[in-house]
Amino acid sequence: MDPVASAVRLAVQEALHILSSSEDGGHIISTLRSLRRYLGETETQAPAEEQEEFSRTHFSTILRCLVGKLSPDWLDLLPDGQLEELWASFFLEGPADQAFLVLMESIEGAASPSFRLMKMAQLLARFLSAGRMAAVMEGQCGQQNYFPLLGEEVLRVLQAVVDSLRGGLDCSISFLSQVLGKACVHGRQKEILGVLVPRLMVLTQGNCLWQRVCWRLVERVPDRAMEAMLKGLVEASPGPEVLSRLLGNLVTKSKKAQFVMTRKLLFLQYSCSTPMLQSLLGYLAMDSQRRPLLVQALKELLETWGSSSAIRHAPLEQQRYISKALLICLAHLGEAELQASRDELLASLMEGVKSRLDNSLPPVRRLGMIVAEVASARLHPEGPPLKFQYEEDDLTREMLALAAPRPVADGPLEAGPPVAPVGGESPDQETVDSGGPQAGREGSDSELDSDDELVPYDMSGDGEQRSSKTPAYVRDCLEALTASEDWERWEAALRALEGLVLKSPAATREVSLELAKVLLHLEEKTAVAGFEGLRQRALVAVTVTDAARVAEYLAAQFYALNYSLRQRMDILDVLALAAQELSRPGRLGRASQRGPPGPGSQPSGATVPAWQAVVEERVRRKTRRFCKGSTGRAAAAGPNEFNVVAGYFFFPLLQRFDRPVVTFDLLGDDQLVLGRLAHTLGALMYLAVNTAVAVPMGKALLEFVWALRFHGDAYVRQGLLSAVSSVLLSVPAERLLADLPDELLEARSWLADVAEQDADEDCRLLAVKALLLLEKLRDRLLPLSSP
Repeated sequence: MDPVASAVRLAVQEALHILSSSEDGGHIISTLRSLRRYLGETETQAPAEEQEEFSRTHFSTILRCLVGKLSPDWLDLLPDGQLEELWASFFLEGPADQAFLVLMESIEGAASPSFRLMKMAQLLARFLSAGRMAAVMEGQCGQQNYFPLLGEEVLRVLQAVVDSLRGGLDCSISFLSQVLGKACVHGRQKEILGVLVPRLMVLTQGNCLWQRVCWRLVERVPDRAMEAMLKGLVEASPGPEVLSRLLGNLVTKSKKAQFVMTRKLLFLQYSCSTPMLQSLLGYLAMDSQRRPLLVQALKELLETWGSSSAIRHAPLEQQRYISKALLICLAHLGEAELQASRDELLASLMEGVKSRLDNSLPPVRRLGMIVAEVASARLHPEGPPLKFQYEEDDLTREMLALAAPRPVADGPLEAGPPVAPVGGESPDQETVDSGGPQAGREGSDSELDSDDELVPYDMSGDGEQRSSKTPAYVRDCLEALTASEDWERWEAALRALEGLVLKSPAATREVSLELAKVLLHLEEKTAVAGFEGLRQRALVAVTVTDAARVAEYLAAQFYALNYSLRQRMDILDVLALAAQELSRPGRLGRASQRGPPGPGSQPSGATVPAWQAVVEERVRRKTRRFCKGSTGRAAAAGPNEFNVVAGYFFFPLLQRFDRPVVTFDLLGDDQLVLGRLAHTLGALMYLAVNTAVAVPMGKALLEFVWALRFHGDAYVRQGLLSAVSSVLLSVPAERLLADLPDELLEARSWLADVAEQDADEDCRLLAVKALLLLEKLRDRLLPLSSP
């Protein structure tokens, strides 16, 4: 045993024995003063290593012993409160975190008011007023040693595994992989990998066995921790060579690792530093099996860099990040690899250069110029060099340095001609040079820069030019919303979907359920103006087009698992809006009005000639009419389309409101959704006025209201009262009396109670309105007694 630890342990054991058994005040106080040596508060302080051992191992045990001895008789062993003051000094001057824990433990463990509880509460007040809580928090802010120590233990186990493998024994390191993943997923990559990576970097150099052990260690890390582990390794590794030795070909064996390294860290995040980017992309370039991933990453980076939607919506910092990654990729790839995809890469480059040079922000334009110079020189070396004039600063020099071609260990060593940095000019002279020698300039710079004689174009009537990626068919929209990574196509599909659904009802019915599912789960990928409105209108259009199937599906999903409250309320909104559209008078007639015009009608797309408009206006003014009828067109009449599908909207929503699921409890915490459900059911009831299914709907709705009539939330009660009014307005009076007499009597008594006693003013007002509707039926509901 360590002699320091042994000496401290013996001293503490002797002190505990004296404190527990002695009744001699002088003996006790001398023991406590000897223990204070380990706190560094006396002239004869213990050595630093003994103080550390005491604080780490024995201090809390001493404190618990002191708490256990606290009593009036024990404190009176010495006069003038000497013992109490010395007793309190251990809590006020020792390690603050342990003292605070013992204080709270003793207070929480007190079963009833007592002398000990009073003294501990007073000591806690002194502890707080002395600023000891700040010491507690400061100690927690310091670096914890657990994870570095854990990293050292992992290294020790790995050494044992390597020794066993050399001896011919089989070993499994899956448990170590889980430990590593657990530490990383809790955000401790820096601590544990800060110990592992420097040692493994040395051990794997020229040692195939250690490399294989490292590869197996990272391969067995669980998928849920793979992203945290890989990001930590990329940050901790000093270069791509070390990263390649530690990871091997992990990206070709694990789909999760490939997604993190080639998608997540490049496109979805932009927090990696430039050295991290160089390590990541250099790792992909270090082996022939990984280089196809580097080529694919370059294609996707260039496509994203050139996307006009990304230029509009992505932050400038992310655009710089993608530009740096693109330049690093170009530096690592050889001539043959670039020429194999030359046409595709040039197309993306030209589109991006045009979008960036047209942008109004100078930093965006400058990024386009730098990348265009480097990429064009690498992709089209035989052509004239493309040069721009822009301000050269630290960022520009850094990006041009990243573009310098470099050889790799296991790949083509040929590279394109080095791209020399372009001398910086003034930031306002961002003009493109055709590649030939620059013509001499005449006049001063101020004369050349003057634009006083330039006449501006009138752009007041210009509109945004829409992309040609707008889908023409419903199925194209469905594909773009589910599988497309093109942001412009995704946005165009969302904007076009409502019109295509209404235009092609037959095609919509073939994929209506798939469309409803996609729209219900659709999340905003880019900053699309009016996204929620576009999504909702498209879903309403799909529901109206295939009402029975889609409404039944949406109502079933309202009670399904794994939906947020926002999605459930979206379902209610869509069902109410679709029902309103289906019940609109003359909806069927509007489609027929789009047919060929009658004999005297004007074609919809034609324009009335000017002379004809003048003649008609003169005739109108000169004509005298003795009786002027209505000049407006009469509202088109037609059957209520909601009549035949109302049951699909209404009854599934009522079936399971009292059955909670894991994430959804209408009768529990989710009362906001319950109130919205009550309002939606009332709206559906009102829209089913005079339909065949109105009576069973009214009966079921009144039963729903009766079951929840005493609900404590005012918003829910308001929905229930509105639902009662909807029943009274939608079901004919004779049917109410014939089929629902008992329900109406129950509703009347409840409404009267609410109108008089409810605490919410809106509830009282709604109850009075419902009672007024019932007043018309009072003579039939409550027959007057015979005179």
